[in-house]
Amino acid sequence: MRDGPLYLGFDLSTQQLKAIVVQSDLQVVSDAKVDFDQDFGAKYGIKKGVLLNEDEGEVFAPVALWLDSVDLVLQRLREKNTPLNRIRGISGSCQQHGSVYWGRQAETLLGGLKSDKALVDQLKDAFSHPYAPNWQDHSTQQECDQFDAKLGSAERLAEVTGSAAHHRFTGPQIMRLRRKLPDMYAATSRISLVSSFLASLFLGAVAPMDISDACGMDLWDIPGNSWSEPLLELTAGKDGVAELRSKLGEVRLDGGGSMGRISSYFTTKYGFSPDCDIAPFTGDNPATILALPLRPLDAIVSLGTSTTFLMITPVYKPDPSYHFFNHPTTPGQYMFMLCYKNGGLAREKVRDALPMSSADGSDAWATFNKHALATPPLDIKSDSDSAKLGLYFYLPEIVPNIRAGTWRYTCNASDGSALQEAAQPWPAETDARAIVESQALSMRLRSQKLVTAAPTSGLPAQPRRIYLVGGGSLNPAIARIMGDVLGGAEGVYKLDVGGNACALGGAYKAVWAFERAAGETFDELIGKRWKEEGAIQKVDDGYKEGVFEKYGKVLGAFEDMEERILKVARNT
Repeated sequence: MRDGPLYLGFDLSTQQLKAIVVQSDLQVVSDAKVDFDQDFGAKYGIKKGVLLNEDEGEVFAPVALWLDSVDLVLQRLREKNTPLNRIRGISGSCQQHGSVYWGRQAETLLGGLKSDKALVDQLKDAFSHPYAPNWQDHSTQQECDQFDAKLGSAERLAEVTGSAAHHRFTGPQIMRLRRKLPDMYAATSRISLVSSFLASLFLGAVAPMDISDACGMDLWDIPGNSWSEPLLELTAGKDGVAELRSKLGEVRLDGGGSMGRISSYFTTKYGFSPDCDIAPFTGDNPATILALPLRPLDAIVSLGTSTTFLMITPVYKPDPSYHFFNHPTTPGQYMFMLCYKNGGLAREKVRDALPMSSADGSDAWATFNKHALATPPLDIKSDSDSAKLGLYFYLPEIVPNIRAGTWRYTCNASDGSALQEAAQPWPAETDARAIVESQALSMRLRSQKLVTAAPTSGLPAQPRRIYLVGGGSLNPAIARIMGDVLGGAEGVYKLDVGGNACALGGAYKAVWAFERAAGETFDELIGKRWKEEGAIQKVDDGYKEGVFEKYGKVLGAFEDMEERILKVARNT
């Protein structure tokens, strides 16, 4: 492989820009990263990669920061003697929902870049707005209300676009900026997502949006495979539809292939081959499902500060409480996504309420795990015991839309009947298992319509494999309980790609984009080359007969409990 082609994947997240270079056989050859705060914090006044306007709930990043970071990360790859001249193709992953506003000179400036100057100096006049809204922005409640109402209901909006209205989604963001900064909007020639912005730099021209990332805007009609006319009208006004359509451009339907050759800026300055091609870039969540050959009915559970549940499915069944996106590489498949604010933080709060045996709390997780595993499923110790169910929200939750608080209920273990609020809180030791069960039951409840039984397995409907990523994936008790509740016909696995899942997904996308045979899917090509050894480790058997069914009997009660709490504790 010494002289074979190489492929470059990027990940532009909120706090870092990572670059990773792989061979055709997916082996990593080189990597580099830029930490925004560390490398450019003083220059841009950012904290954790962003700037805040707390009075209005705005969270945004300077676009110039990203231009500086592209030059720096490539410089670092070159300093490592990475053979950039062998890179055949480039793709990448970027934070979702953010938008970049190009001015009238954008195409001219992108197409005329000179290698003796930095990107940031040459493109300072390429933008009509110097900032890009970040996914943490929550300034658009007024616009979200209008989006939910425009098609008649949040349910109908989700049917069309895959999601209800959310603060971070690009449509409401564009609508607000058009209202707040009308001159800026008028001076905007094109609007990019962060993913198509980064692709544009390498292409030397404004790149089209990708078919998956476009689904994070509340503007793309997924069943119709086109921009939604009524939602464009809402965003830009009746007379502004054609103008907004022009600013957004066409969406590229093929996730692979070449959008064009690399800009001469990069060939002259960094030694890239002039034959290097640029594939479509996508969002960070779609890229995560490309970090391994994920098959339909396989699920990824990301157990970080927040919790994310991702699954590939051929079934399009949208709902306001979760998200559907087009699959980034495979037409006819969809990415199903659940996002929870109360993930690792909530588990830590329960952990910290447990009595510790060490003064410094160094045994905190060991204590949590001991109690979580010593407590039986739903704390049912005998046939006469009621099942225990709870919600543990230390932050206002998105799914369901409930304010911060803790609620504990009991129900009949055999059928979920006799649901009632617990007369008194149960011991803190019981909460250790109950919080993990609660998080997993919510995922099972919302994904149950999308899973099917494997025809020859004789097992009930459930995910095929469950892959755990993020800090919580290292915890054996959490892995065990996730398997108890969610099942996993082939087991539960820890995916270890060193925090590089998104960048790897981008690099693998580039491999597939340029090495696929006619009609060869991403999973087919990557599946042949991906080596499980070292990348995944089985951490639980997943489906356990009798245990999985026990949780199934109370799933309806869990849903009823959420409905009751929603009536009295909905976020306002």
